[in-house]
Amino acid sequence: MFTMFLFSAITLIIASVVMVLSTLLAKKTIMDREKNSPYECGFDPKGSARLPFSLRFFLIAVIFLIFDVEITLLLPIASTLNLTNIFSWIVTSMIFLLILLLGLYYEWSQGALDWS
Repeated sequence: MFTMFLFSAITLIIASVVMVLSTLLAKKTIMDREKNSPYECGFDPKGSARLPFSLRFFLIAVIFLIFDVEITLLLPIASTLNLTNIFSWIVTSMIFLLILLLGLYYEWSQGALDWS
């Protein structure tokens, strides 16, 4: 019981020392206006918030999020291969990939992926 307490105390002390050392060593030494201001993708954060913004950036971000979520839905398909019937697994995977490819083709044909 005492050894468990001693082990926990030593672990806590080591973790605290590492956290204090990392805060001291990682402290910014150069303080200027540019480094202290937030990065706003090329826009001046101190200026007007009503600057015109290209909708292409927003559209590409939404398309990225949609396909990112779909990829996270694709990952469990590989792990369920040995848990299900191979025919139903192939049919389900192909239908899901077909829906993905049809969505990509639709976005491509509508010009959503063209940057010009």
